[in-house]
Amino acid sequence: MDVRAFDPVPTPVPAGAVDPDLDLEAEILRLKAERKAVILAHFYQEPAIQEIADFVGDSLDLSRRAAATNANVIAFCGVRFMAEVAKILSPEKTVVLPDLRAGCSLEESCPPEAFAEFRARHRDHISLTYVNCSAAVKAHSDIIVTSSNAEAIINQIPKDQPILFAPDRHLGAYLARKTGRDLLLWQGTCVVHERFSERELIKLKARYPEAPVAAHPECPEQILDHADHVGSTSSILAFVKDDPAQTIIIATEPHIIHQMQKASPHKTFIGAPGADGNCSCNMCPFMAMNSMEKLYLCLKNLEPRIELDEATRLAALVPLERMLEMSPLKALPVAAPARISA
Repeated sequence: MDVRAFDPVPTPVPAGAVDPDLDLEAEILRLKAERKAVILAHFYQEPAIQEIADFVGDSLDLSRRAAATNANVIAFCGVRFMAEVAKILSPEKTVVLPDLRAGCSLEESCPPEAFAEFRARHRDHISLTYVNCSAAVKAHSDIIVTSSNAEAIINQIPKDQPILFAPDRHLGAYLARKTGRDLLLWQGTCVVHERFSERELIKLKARYPEAPVAAHPECPEQILDHADHVGSTSSILAFVKDDPAQTIIIATEPHIIHQMQKASPHKTFIGAPGADGNCSCNMCPFMAMNSMEKLYLCLKNLEPRIELDEATRLAALVPLERMLEMSPLKALPVAAPARISA
């Protein structure tokens, strides 16, 4: 698969749609109160969006936090599949996404019709599907998993039960190595993690020999082979905070470094390089589609909205609920407040 095929062109804000003299932060906060909204931001969003959000975190964690509030509106600053999960868990709430074209290369690599045909060819396999997929693909799945709970869930499945894993082949291969299971893998990849260069990473490690490498399991095996810690975004954040190293190399989308610098301002974080020797190509082009201007407009207009037909929503909810039943992390984070002020 050519990951370059998924490079989107960001949708510009229409000319005149936003007054250039507008205090965007103040207006977003005003509209948030007026709409009784909660603002969610994934770790991969630009710092300004992370700073104005009510919650910053992983995709499923954010949707569960929003479901626990009394908000009428969820403004999800992330990508489309994340906002769909918010709608699956909170069907009574209005869910808006700053840019509806903010997709995901993993989601795009796994069309629902093709996935349904794949499942039909392997009826004896149980389907473990990574949360980075569309609601329609979730509806064809048996259990949804995240990068933080997939290993624990696989270990609960009988060893004689064949498993297919979609859509990320790198995460699937990592899980196969960790669990010793023979997983049938869908051949999707993440456009961000696919671009890290082993050659450039080796050069960077030579410059900073004492710096550990923290990597997301969506990275190819040759990158993970050089990692001192492999885990989800939340796991990486915990690792870099606790590790005594003063310089740490980060092999995931570099906007997460904003949270690292807030938690550990005395440390230096270096984004793992791409093939050209820098990390700029590893910024997610889909996450970059969102902006403060678009967040303002989606709160103002309550558009674009995430809409799911009820049959798809209910079918997608089933494997999500199975995941929560099997996950070692069932409880909502204690930091989530119960109410959003009007």
